[in-house]
Formats: sequence, structure tokens, C-alpha cells
Amino acid sequence: MSSASDCAASERARVITRRRAVQAGVGGIAVMLNDLPAAAQSAATPADPSAIPASGEAVPELEAFDAIMTESMAAFDLPGGQCAIAREGRLVFSRGYGLADIEAGEAVQPAALFRIASTSKPITAVAILKLIDDGRLTLDTPAFPLLGLEPAANATIDPRLETVTIEQLLVHSGGFDSSTGFDPQYLPWSRMASGTLGTPDPPDGEAIIRYMLGIPLAFDPGTRSVYSNFGFNVLGRVIERASGQRYAEYCNARVLQPAGITDMRIGGTRLSERFPGEVRYYGPPDQPLRESVFPGEGYVPVGYGSYYMEAMDAHGGWIASAEDLVRFALAVDGARGEPILSPDAIQVMERTPRPATDEAGAGNESGGHGLGWVVDLSDAGAEWAHAGALEGSNCSWLVRRPDGTVLAFVFNSLPEDYNGFFGSLIPRLREALDGVTTWPDGDLLG
Repeated sequence: MSSASDCAASERARVITRRRAVQAGVGGIAVMLNDLPAAAQSAATPADPSAIPASGEAVPELEAFDAIMTESMAAFDLPGGQCAIAREGRLVFSRGYGLADIEAGEAVQPAALFRIASTSKPITAVAILKLIDDGRLTLDTPAFPLLGLEPAANATIDPRLETVTIEQLLVHSGGFDSSTGFDPQYLPWSRMASGTLGTPDPPDGEAIIRYMLGIPLAFDPGTRSVYSNFGFNVLGRVIERASGQRYAEYCNARVLQPAGITDMRIGGTRLSERFPGEVRYYGPPDQPLRESVFPGEGYVPVGYGSYYMEAMDAHGGWIASAEDLVRFALAVDGARGEPILSPDAIQVMERTPRPATDEAGAGNESGGHGLGWVVDLSDAGAEWAHAGALEGSNCSWLVRRPDGTVLAFVFNSLPEDYNGFFGSLIPRLREALDGVTTWPDGDLLG
């Protein structure tokens, strides 16, 4: 740094970055756990970062990222992870670290699939914007009249629901407040939805919306922003109505496959539903079991049955590799290949303001911009970012910087001190990106 003012500005940026790292997608975490014994957990991640195995092509120019990843894994007891980086539309770094499956001694490979939790939300947002580009929706389209769902018998409908727009859902201002009320995407409220409606338990995303039609809004839509998983569930069903396809089918056909992504999918709930190439998920040691979302199953590991992945599809259900996330971010505006969205849609995605919030907690921004992303506007341009976390299961982060550099990480666990984890790792990665003096040639994507 060349001056005291530069140092002050840099420190302020680090503070803002740390706050945004925790807020930009860690909201809505269900309290979760896993079945891994304490001894196995402690043995899974060596205290010595150099003892953590790495896979994929080593990149001497970017070896600082290897050190950051393994040091963070050792410090926060994370069994396995990935990091991928693109520069000027080229994938220049893709590495796996640690163990995908502790019990099998299976190492993480660069193509392994991880749950990405709330980093799913930008995928949903881009799918919505694609439908807007195609003339099937507008940001002003009222969501609930479009869905036309039947509420529970004798439900009293809040008339404000009829006014909630697509834009308001994308900026978390639809009137839903899980910080003072509840998040219907998770137990015990999802079970209340099934019981009230008399529908199968666990409920799918549509049934949860039908139940919520009878719950009053917490605030007038559009007046403030409170991070909402449920709002993105609604957007998933909007995609289905507007496209005539299932949510995942539309996203694959119109967003992911055009980006060259073929392996992403909605993850399974139980361990027995683990997909080929998918890692296994672990929580901190000694967490108690939780009630299963499947009636009669009793108590289960948090990562395998305490929430229902099908109902989380549009807000937290995707599995992907770090490479997949990088491909997605590069394709949105055509940094690699044909752009998914038009220039007008990109501008709206970046520039739409988010209402201010007076709620504390992860996911809540004090104003800001972005549809489905947390967007930081500066003289350098627009940065898109989002994080994701499910306690007892996984965590992730995706960022596209103003210069087009993209970085993603994923892990198969979430530390108990997830605030400290995100607040430590993300600033270190940002500083490492700033410090790269020579970028490698070539493209790992061919």
C-alpha cells in the first residue's frame, strides 16, 4: 500500500468483504448435523495442512490457493473441498482437496459433485431472467396469481399476496420474514404444511406454497428485504408455470447445458440417494441426530434426512463441482461461449436495487443491488457473488469479479463457527486473487 489512506480503504474493504461473505447466502441455514463419530472426524482432516492430499493439475503460478485451501481445511476440520478459478474466460485452476468419503478413503477429484446450498439461488435467478428475455415473464408479473394454487381449506388469504412480484421475490422483499417467524422449507413447519393440507409428507415445494397462502405476510411487499428461502421456492414454481417444464429440466436445458454443464442436478435427501461422483457429507463431531423428514424414520444424521432436497430445489437443492459453478458464471454474459442472458437482462440483474433491511443476520444486506446475486457496484464495474451453507452438510461460494475473474469453492462440511470460517477464507482468497502477478496460459476446459 502506498499511503495511509490506501491502508484505511483496504481495511474497510476487508471488513465489508467479511460481512458480505457471511451474509451473501448463509442465511436460511437449517440447524443440521451428521452421524460421523468424533474420532473419525478428527482423523479425517490432519492438523498439518501439507498432509491433506490434492488432486488435479498443480499450477505453480497459483500455488497460494493450494495453501489457503488446505490451511483452512486443517483449521476448521473440513474433510474435503474443491477450488476452481477462471481468468479471461479460461479455466486456469481446478483442484480437489482431502477426502470425498472418509469411510472409503476416497480422495476428492476436481469433477466430484457437492451440494452447493444457497449458491443455487443465482441459477434460479438466471433462469427467471432467461424467461423474461424470452417474453414469458416480466419483473412486474405478480407471482401468486400466475401460480393459481389452491390454499388449504378455510384459509384466510392475505390480500397483499396478490401483489407480490417476481422482482420482489428476487430481492427478498416479498413480505416473508423467517427471522421473526419461521422458514416453511424446514421441519417442523414443513410437516405442518402436510398436515394442514392432508398431502404426502414430506411436502414438495408446491404444497409448501399452498400452505403459506394461509399465513399472513410479515411486512408490505417491496418495503424491505429479508432473506427468504421460501421466496425462491416460489420462483421455482414460477419457472415451471412459465416454461411448461419441471424446474430442473428447464434450468438444465436453458441455463446449464448451454454453458457446457452436464452433471449438475438436484441432490438426493438420503445417503442411499447419493449420486455417482457425489461426495459424502459430514458435520462437526458430537452433534445430536435430528428428526427425519420422513414419518416413522425416527432420528437421522442431519445431512441425510433432516431436510428434503426436492422441496429445496430452487433455493438450495443443486449439486455441482466448483468447475461447474465457474462454467455457469462465465456463461451468464458470454465470457465463454454464447451468453445465456441479453445485455439488457445483465444490466437489470446487476443494477436492480434491493430494499434496505433492519433485520440482523446472515443473508440480509443493508440495501445494495442484485437479482439473485449479491452485487457490489464500484468504479471497476459489477461483482456478482453468492454463498451457500447447510449446517452439518456443506458450504460453497461463487464470485465473478469486475475484471471477469471467477472463483468458486465447495466443501463437504460446514464448521460450527461458520461465521469465522467464511470471514476468514473469503478475504484470504480475495487477497490472493489481487496478488497474482502472472496468470497461467492455457485452458483446462480445452
